Amino acid sequence: MPEGKIIKALSGFYYVLHQDHVIQCRGRGVFRKNKITPLVGDEVVFQAENNQEGYILEVKERKNELQRPPIANVDQAILVFSAVEPDFSPGLLDRFLVLVEFNHIKPLICITKMDLTNDDEQQKISTYAEHYNGAGYEVILTSSETEAGIDRLNPHLENKISVFAGQSGVGKSSLLNVLRPDLELKTNDISAHLGRGRHTTRHVELIKVGNGLVADTPGFSSLEFTNIEAEDLTRCFPEFLRASEQCKFRGCLHLKEPKCGVKLKVEAGEIPVYRYEHYVDFLREIKERKPRY
Repeated sequence: MPEGKIIKALSGFYYVLHQDHVIQCRGRGVFRKNKITPLVGDEVVFQAENNQEGYILEVKERKNELQRPPIANVDQAILVFSAVEPDFSPGLLDRFLVLVEFNHIKPLICITKMDLTNDDEQQKISTYAEHYNGAGYEVILTSSETEAGIDRLNPHLENKISVFAGQSGVGKSSLLNVLRPDLELKTNDISAHLGRGRHTTRHVELIKVGNGLVADTPGFSSLEFTNIEAEDLTRCFPEFLRASEQCKFRGCLHLKEPKCGVKLKVEAGEIPVYRYEHYVDFLREIKERKPRY
C-alpha cells in the first residue's frame, strides 16, 4: 500500500502528499471507533481508488503531537510574536515555550514588526532577546515590510517540518508571504477595539517553503497545561533545569524549599524575575487544575 503525509485537513477530508502528488482522502470508520483522529503531519498508509481520491487505512506512530494547533511530527516550532501591535507578551510566549518544550519540539523565537518600533521599544525588545538567548533560545528579529531578518530565518526551515504559531495578528501570514510571495495568504489589520488581530488562518496546512514544510496555523490567545504535571514544569524552563543541579533537595519545585539553585540564580539576576514569576503562576495553575476522570 502507498504511504504519504497529510498536508491539510479540511471538512472531513485529508489531503495526502505522495510523490509530489496530493490525493484527497477520507478516514476509514476504524479511526472513529478507536478514537484516532488523523492530524496534519501524520505519516499514513492509504488506498487510492484513482489519482484523485482514496482512503486512509493506517496512521503511523507519531514522534510528537500538538493539540492547539492540531499537528503531528513537528521538527521545530517557530513562535511568532510581534514587537508591537499587539505588544510583545513574555507571559504568553512563556506559555507557548512550556507547551513546546513539554512535547520535545525545538522552539525558535521570531519577533516581528520591528520596523514599527521606536527607540525605546527596540531597546526593550533587545533586552528580552538577551534574556531568552541566555535561557538557551535563539531569537530572530524580523520585519515583513523591510524583510529584515528573513535571511536568518530561511536556513532554519530547510528539510524540516516547522509549525508557525503565535497570538492572532502578530504577522504569521505576512511572514509566510515574504518566505513564499506566491502564496498571497490573507492578512488582516489589528482590531483597535480588541487590541489583537482578527483570525485569518482557518485551518492547519503544510506549505512547501524551499526544501521544508511550514504549517500556517490558526491564531489563538491562550493555552492550557492540560497534560503537564507540576514535576514536569521545571524541565520546560531550560535555565531552571540547569540551575536545579544546585538545589539541595531532589524534586525541588523552587518555591519555599531552602538552598534552591533556581531562586539563588533569580536573586543574583542570572534568571529574569519575570521568568520565575511566570513559572510560579503556571505551577499554581497546574496545582489548581480540576482533576480529570
